[in-house]
Amino acid sequence: MNADNSGFDVIDIADLNPNPNPFNTDDDPRPPTIKERDPEDRPMERAISHGCGVLSVSDLWALVLRTGQPGKPITELCREMMKSVGTLHTLQRRSRKQLMSFKGIGITKAIQIEAVMELVNRFMLETPDTLPIIKESKSIFEYMCPRIGNLPHEEIWVLYLNRRNQVTSKMMVTSGTATSSVFDLKKILKHALLEDAQGVVMCHNHPSGNLLTSPQDDSITRSLKRACDTMELRFLDHVVITASGFYSYRDNGKL
Repeated sequence: MNADNSGFDVIDIADLNPNPNPFNTDDDPRPPTIKERDPEDRPMERAISHGCGVLSVSDLWALVLRTGQPGKPITELCREMMKSVGTLHTLQRRSRKQLMSFKGIGITKAIQIEAVMELVNRFMLETPDTLPIIKESKSIFEYMCPRIGNLPHEEIWVLYLNRRNQVTSKMMVTSGTATSSVFDLKKILKHALLEDAQGVVMCHNHPSGNLLTSPQDDSITRSLKRACDTMELRFLDHVVITASGFYSYRDNGKL
């Protein structure tokens, strides 16, 4: 407060507004939103950078449920939910009505939680022994003949195996004419890395019914064998399949 020559006290407006910048939010009590938080405190960013394995159970639920409420981010909602129930086993025993008793959990989120817990149940019921096992070339023929043995065009397939030679996935690499196909080696190797495969098997059909291998068959076999050796993948076999029989490169000493 100052005085001018008139004898009246002059009030500085700064005395009335100690924070003249209305956009200064240093003392804003409003909690930050998910987007405003440090990237390390955001589940999606952490999952992208480090994988889902580093996330807490609450953060995993936040990824699934996605949206919170005004003033309460989904991460806080999920932390409160898990703090209340304690464990996933306890959460699984909650009825839909009980789930919806949590503030911010409506019918949609309750069903999402039920769906995730049901997936967990089904996962636990599965066993690796249900996966097909490749024991020999005949196993490959019996597994793939119903799919490609009687096709009018040529298809190349790759089977991806784990350490126990169980088929964990399969992929059609090409589908061509009755006389030729285009072989995509990069596609095969990329999928092997994504699946963390330990071994591969290649097979394709001959629509003509002829089991004699062609120079092109031999060439793609050598290419895949070299690539697998470089990546330390086991290349078990290349099997040519028709409706009535098969030809194995391994059985014939060509691997």
